Amino acid sequence: MTDTFPSEENDVSLVIPADGAKLQGELNIPAGARGLVLFAHGSGSSRHSPRNRYVASALREGGLATLLMDLLTPEEEDIDMQTRQLRFDIGLLAERLVAATDWLRAQPETGGLKLGYFGASTGAGAALVAAAQRPGEIGAVVSRGGRPDLAESALPAVRAPTLLIVGGDDLAVIEMNREALDALRVEKRLEIVPGATHLFEEPGTLEQVARLARAWFARHLGQNAPQEKRKGTRAGG
Repeated sequence: MTDTFPSEENDVSLVIPADGAKLQGELNIPAGARGLVLFAHGSGSSRHSPRNRYVASALREGGLATLLMDLLTPEEEDIDMQTRQLRFDIGLLAERLVAATDWLRAQPETGGLKLGYFGASTGAGAALVAAAQRPGEIGAVVSRGGRPDLAESALPAVRAPTLLIVGGDDLAVIEMNREALDALRVEKRLEIVPGATHLFEEPGTLEQVARLARAWFARHLGQNAPQEKRKGTRAGG
C-alpha cells in the first residue's frame, strides 16, 4: 500500500490478500472523500468492466472513493471461461468481498471511510451476502441488473440500506428483484429504468444508473447528495 494517494484523475493499483488468493484492484480516493464503494462485478466480468468503470467515475465526481477489484485470480478467470462455474459461486465471491472489506479496514488510508458495495448481475448476490456477514461495516448496497435471488437466505440479515436498479425490459430480473425486495428488512428501494435491458446499453440508461447510485451512496455514506430529478419507478421503502 502506498503512503499517499493521487487525485481523482489517477488510480492506485493494489494486490489484496484473500484467503491465500491475491486479487488485483484499482483504488481511487478523491480529496475529502468520506465514503468508499467496492465494486462486485457480474458474470464473466472484471475490474475492467466499462459499465462499472463509468459508474465509478460518476461516484468519484460526487466525492466518493472507489475500489474496482477482481474477485477471481487470473488463473481462476481462465478456469471460469471454460466452465462458467466460479461466477455463480456466490459463497466464494462473497468471501472475497469480506476479505477485501477487512483489509481496507486495516489500512490507515481507508480505515476511516464508510464502506458501500455496488454489485452487478451475480456480483450483486455476492455483495448482499457479504453485507449480511459484515452488518456493522457496510453502510449501503446498490445492485445494477442484479441477481439478489442468489443471496436469498442472507437477505433478511442485510442491515445496509439497499437500492435495486433494474432495466424496464429485463422482465425476468425485475421479478427476481421484486421478490428480493420483499425479503429485505431494511430501508430499500426498487428503481426500474424504462427502456433498459439487462446490460443498460440503451442511450441514457447507464447514466440513470450512475445518477441513482451516486445519490444513494451520497445519502448513506455521508457525501453531499446531488440535487436532481428522480427517474424510474420507485417501489418499497
